[in-house]
Amino acid sequence: MSPHAPSLPTDAVTWTDPARHALFDRWITDIAPSQGLVSTSLRIASADASFRRYLRVDTVQGESRIVMDAPPDKENSEPFVRIAALMKAAGLNAPEVLDWHEAHGFMLLTDLGDATMMSAIDPERPQANHGLYMQAVDTLVQWQLASRPGVLPPYDADLLNRELSLFPDWYLAQHRGVQLQGAQREVFDKAFALIVQRNLAAPSVYVHRDFMPRNLMMPFGANPQLGAQLGVLDFQDAVYGPISYDIASLMRDAFLTWDEDFVLDITIRYWEKARKAGLMDFEDWHSDFGAFYRAVEWMGLQRHLKVAGIFARLTLRDGKPKYLADAPRFIHYIRSTCDRYRELGPLLKLIDEIEGTTPQVGFAYGRM
Repeated sequence: MSPHAPSLPTDAVTWTDPARHALFDRWITDIAPSQGLVSTSLRIASADASFRRYLRVDTVQGESRIVMDAPPDKENSEPFVRIAALMKAAGLNAPEVLDWHEAHGFMLLTDLGDATMMSAIDPERPQANHGLYMQAVDTLVQWQLASRPGVLPPYDADLLNRELSLFPDWYLAQHRGVQLQGAQREVFDKAFALIVQRNLAAPSVYVHRDFMPRNLMMPFGANPQLGAQLGVLDFQDAVYGPISYDIASLMRDAFLTWDEDFVLDITIRYWEKARKAGLMDFEDWHSDFGAFYRAVEWMGLQRHLKVAGIFARLTLRDGKPKYLADAPRFIHYIRSTCDRYRELGPLLKLIDEIEGTTPQVGFAYGRM
């Protein structure tokens, strides 16, 4: 939503559909007086992987706002509006919806700035980022504490299985040219059933579903009520599901790999905060970090298989090769987890055969 875009001609807003352009001009003209907008300052902020795009516009007070342009025949903006309100109610720093023309798919939002947490991270010095990650942990616990059943869609077996199927369908079949049959198919089916079973055993909370530094924003603007809170974006796919998911997403990043010592450090601190908040009252999780960490590993495994499939699809179907370049990170995560659990041995062996990798003893995260 937020890459910086200075007011230059290259950032001029263009429209391929004159009729939609006319609808937009009418909407922005109608709301400009009440919202204090300087319509002539409108420029491109960023595009989305979907059909959404984001524009930035200044206000007469010298601030800026974000405009979401989401054609309603291609994008359903209702979840964004609903979950933004949930996050605001939870006290999180998420974009506030100031105006929404539902019929035409135009939305005016508060601006969280252009500096992501990712842009502030020093990947060579893990401990230098400790404070940032603790801010992310605080935000996550605050979000989870607001959880209520029946509000967000369930992260159920059907959804978990649909996501897992992306790995054989796209990463293996389309990228590697491997069609699973017979014994190979059985290995994956058994492993996937076990992964789903383990993850559904965890207690449920609100799950952002892509809680990572690229979707967290550095504090922007002076709002004493929010303090130095990180901003939260890209939450429209949030669900109600395993509490282990978002911490796995944060520490086993799609675009960044940490040594296991740092992963454990932050995960333990998350566990301690979540335990004090009453979020770890499940089986022996309250007293045994190891039991919780095993659940995080099983949840992370589901995410890594899914994302490897998504990245293959983005490259092969959508023409975005930069994503598949990160696939080795996910195979690394997948192999390291499978290596720790005896019941995942057959899956590890099969992935090693497909990838042409050599089984390793005591395989850990490490830097790639």
